[in-house]
Amino acid sequence: MNCIKTHWDKENVKKLYSCPQCRKTFTPRPVLVKNTMLADLVEELKKTGLQAAPANHCYAGPKDVACDVCTGRRLKALQSCLVCLASYCEIHLQPHYDSPTFKKHNLVDPSNKLQENICSRHNEVMKMFCRTDQQCICYICLKYEHGGHNTVSAAAERTMRQRKLEGSRLNIQQRILKREKDLKVLHREVEAINVLADKTVEHSEKSFTELIRLMERRSSHAKQQVRSQQRAELSAVEELQEKLEQEINELKKNNAELEKISHTEDLNQFLHNYPSLSPLSESKDSSSINFRPLRYFEDVTDAVSEIRDALLDVMDEEWPYVSRLLRVVDASLSPRRTVWNVYSS
Repeated sequence: MNCIKTHWDKENVKKLYSCPQCRKTFTPRPVLVKNTMLADLVEELKKTGLQAAPANHCYAGPKDVACDVCTGRRLKALQSCLVCLASYCEIHLQPHYDSPTFKKHNLVDPSNKLQENICSRHNEVMKMFCRTDQQCICYICLKYEHGGHNTVSAAAERTMRQRKLEGSRLNIQQRILKREKDLKVLHREVEAINVLADKTVEHSEKSFTELIRLMERRSSHAKQQVRSQQRAELSAVEELQEKLEQEINELKKNNAELEKISHTEDLNQFLHNYPSLSPLSESKDSSSINFRPLRYFEDVTDAVSEIRDALLDVMDEEWPYVSRLLRVVDASLSPRRTVWNVYSS
């Protein structure tokens, strides 16, 4: 009681007195009387506080919120009271459950920021909210600094903002559901893109491989035909060459015999040997050997060149169309990127 008297003595200048517990203001100064029920409760608390803490209670550490009632080594707070602006362990919290006096108090999880609810100018609990200045205020602020402003109780403002918050959360949740649905669509699209891309690459590789193999087969066949013709031409030339060599050898032999006879000095011997020479075979003049022009090889070369040019012409005509389709890979040209831009805007 002396504590309350001292508190009110400090407020004599303002002529406005407030309860240090509920922060309600009074004019004029109330007459103090002893609350016997509360006194009995305090005595009970003192007795309870003298008992040893149960084994399952742990003491408050440096980062824990400690009980404001415990003396000595304090226990960890179980909850904080926004009316008392104090934190309690399980033992000292019990009156808030048992006594009708405390049952309307607002209990929250332990907090070490309870003093932030106290007005720094008037040392009063800030139970009001000024919508004009968008800040919490106490009753004295309401009467003086914020007089005429749009004000409501902090609880009413909390209720209103809670409704808005729930509306925002509902909107966000709906957007999340929609985006998750869109994401599933994109996952299916990714799978479809990968499947079709793989099939396209596989088909392209198969088609180009078939073309390459066809060209290789045609090249091998042409090579075989050219080599076969080469062998035929060489065989004919070699056969004629062999006959010419035989004829040359025969002519050389006859020439040697004639030379030998021509050097015979004995007339009878000369005349005797002359008729013994076999008549010379009919000789073919070299000018009579006619080689046909090797047009075959030139014709094959020209034909292959024509095929090559025709294929290149087809590629030059058709490939730009394929190339235009391939350039769709550019993100700026992708129709799916256009759809996504609509989603993102």
